[in-house]
Amino acid sequence: MFVKDWMTKKVFTVSPDDSVSVAAKILREKSIKHLPVVKNGKIKGILSDRDIKEYIPSKATSLDVYELHYLLAKTKVKEIMKKKVVTTTPDTPIEEAALLMLEQNIGSLPVISNGEVVGIISDRDIFRVIVDITGIRHGGHRIYLLLEDRPGSIKEVADIIRKYGFSLQSILTSYEGVKDNYRKVVIRTKGKGNFKALKSELEGTFKSVIIKKG
Repeated sequence: MFVKDWMTKKVFTVSPDDSVSVAAKILREKSIKHLPVVKNGKIKGILSDRDIKEYIPSKATSLDVYELHYLLAKTKVKEIMKKKVVTTTPDTPIEEAALLMLEQNIGSLPVISNGEVVGIISDRDIFRVIVDITGIRHGGHRIYLLLEDRPGSIKEVADIIRKYGFSLQSILTSYEGVKDNYRKVVIRTKGKGNFKALKSELEGTFKSVIIKKG
């Protein structure tokens, strides 16, 4: 899966010379958190709702609400936007984009193609990816196991699952928090097989088995 498969293609933008109040209105009305700042088709910065919130307290201590609105109306986006923009491309694997967002501690990446903004990928889009690849919306059974990290270990589990009339809907693995030569595996199944027999054999064969039915 690639960024182009999950990015938001309808991108709302502002220009560097737009007022912060205009940007704030777009963020509020469109229920979004980030606005690429574009001039002559090229990205110049990015503005988030957090940038605006961080700007307001520093100015608001002695201002009433009318003065505050006036301040936001006369302040230009270019004065508070982030000028160093981390971007990605449509053909970047989605997991690389997610890693980049995590490492840079940012909530979105403008998607650039031929120098122009063609989309934006956000943490919300990454959540959609997780929901999709786990198959949780399709129901089934969730099987958690601790497996030896060796060739064929997942096949052994899959063979047992198929043996009792189920098929595999998704497989996820992780090495986080486990000892060497082991890995966590989460499998979601589908079908109406012999659940009781499946549960019994898995628990008798593998370590740390947790099965959630339905």
